[in-house]
Amino acid sequence: MSCLKLICLFVILNLSFEAQSTYAQKRPNILLIMTDDQGVGDIGLHNNDVLKTPNMDAIAKQGAEFKQFIVNFNCSPTRASMLTGRDNYRTGVVGVTETSPLMKSSEVTIAKLLSEAGYSTGIFGKWHLGDSYPMRPSDKGFQETLIHKGGGIGQASDPPGNSYFNPILEHNNVRKVFKGYCDDIFADATLSFIDKNKDKPFFAYYATNLPHFPLTVSDKWADPFRKMGLHELNARTYGMVANVDANIGRLLAKLKELGIEDNTIVIFMSDNGPRTKRTKNDLYPDRYSMNLRGTKTSVYENGIRAPFFIKWPAVVPQGIKFTNLAAHIDVMPTLLEACNVPVPKGLKLDGLSLMPLLSAKVKNLPEREIFIQGHAGSEPFKYFHFTVRGQRYKLISPTDDPYGDISRPTDADVKKMIANLELYDIEKDSSEINNIARQHPEIVKSMLTKYENWFDQAIKDRGPDWPQRIYLGTLFQKNVQLSRFDWGGPGAFGKHSNKYGYWEVFSAAARYRITLRFKKIPASGLAFFKYQGLEKNILVSEGKTSVIFDDIELPAGSGRFEAFLKFDSKETGVQFVDVERIN
Repeated sequence: MSCLKLICLFVILNLSFEAQSTYAQKRPNILLIMTDDQGVGDIGLHNNDVLKTPNMDAIAKQGAEFKQFIVNFNCSPTRASMLTGRDNYRTGVVGVTETSPLMKSSEVTIAKLLSEAGYSTGIFGKWHLGDSYPMRPSDKGFQETLIHKGGGIGQASDPPGNSYFNPILEHNNVRKVFKGYCDDIFADATLSFIDKNKDKPFFAYYATNLPHFPLTVSDKWADPFRKMGLHELNARTYGMVANVDANIGRLLAKLKELGIEDNTIVIFMSDNGPRTKRTKNDLYPDRYSMNLRGTKTSVYENGIRAPFFIKWPAVVPQGIKFTNLAAHIDVMPTLLEACNVPVPKGLKLDGLSLMPLLSAKVKNLPEREIFIQGHAGSEPFKYFHFTVRGQRYKLISPTDDPYGDISRPTDADVKKMIANLELYDIEKDSSEINNIARQHPEIVKSMLTKYENWFDQAIKDRGPDWPQRIYLGTLFQKNVQLSRFDWGGPGAFGKHSNKYGYWEVFSAAARYRITLRFKKIPASGLAFFKYQGLEKNILVSEGKTSVIFDDIELPAGSGRFEAFLKFDSKETGVQFVDVERIN
């Protein structure tokens, strides 16, 4: 080879290296795919004998897979952490129902930062961080939104009878009926968004609600697994996963068709482990789990380890598998660095960018621990149902039913929890069979101290103003519908949910029409609402399903908004309260 050719080759290779080292010269598009309750074993690539997921697998094969990727054991905390790069306790999100999933209005999301940097942003599917202003996705940086309310279709925030087929959804905060199956609708909307924004950078968040309960799917998808002899729950679950995989195939094909595949970052992940039985810490018969222990809401590995695949053909080499510890809090800093969008001054992130690892600038990430905790209610309890997950060792305080009650642990409870801490060597014992806490008290003490320091700082950072309040009468949302899904108080949780709760709100000074909606009542009684010392009641007749308090003046300020029915001295909550500003 001539000297001139060698020089040219050197220049070309050097330029190629520089391009990769600075990532893509043009800001990349982002397609972020998150499934709901899909376990790490519910992937064909992970040697599942019956479930094939060729399109999910393709993302890993054409890019990188993180084998030790940690998320929270439940929906909302993972979503809050993924979107903000911060531990869920700092965001105000502790759990998944009532006031616990309401994310603080001050939290800055990846959608907001990308939107401000010129990206088109859209979410299609599940939000689960608050249904009302200032917590909706449209309030947090998403320019186009198509979502179901609450934590899932058919839950307490939805119109009664809403279904996975022909569902009532909210498109840009307007309620509409859509034709078809929910996942297909969300995928269609994502495809349309990508097509519309193909000539500018976009962030498309395809957040399917599958395979979350109820296990509603057409026979077309479930029958192949029934014919294999699978348990009906598994047949339906795998049918839902297969439906999602087919839609992911459509999305990947669209990127290729538009010629934007090379410079689009595609991420596939799940929000927590698989939901199976209500017993949280056992293996589930016939459900493949890679021999990992636990289920959704468990701090054992099958509750908190999730699939995480990322491909970016312009930058990330194909077929890499990382065993480095990574987590949901790393998604935002990774995408910000990839898109050359700076972290705002003063914004504290808990996650690390994975880009140096993905681009081979480094071989390992810094040593660290991931802290996971959660339960019912909005008040965090120290030592209750947590894990400290390191690269090798894992400390846990397991609770079989973390959402069964919100009673503050007594001193005796705390002493018992600390005495029963479990320690596992995950590198040697990924199934968490051999508890080595007694053999290594020094490791337990060290990790417990790190947990205590983390908890204290997280609660300090979260501040005293929690849970996040729902705003009434603002220009951004004049008509607010309050549901059982967002209420709080001891009557709203766990074993006491047969009573009624209240809503923490902030009201603008104005006149309102307040409508209470409920199931047909069996006898006449009284309907009440209370707020900031104001109390009103109306006689409601047998067979009624609603009652209206018209032209009510509410003051500016914050407080607890209560609405309930009373029969024979017994009080019961209503299904919905519509609070409409009328001036």
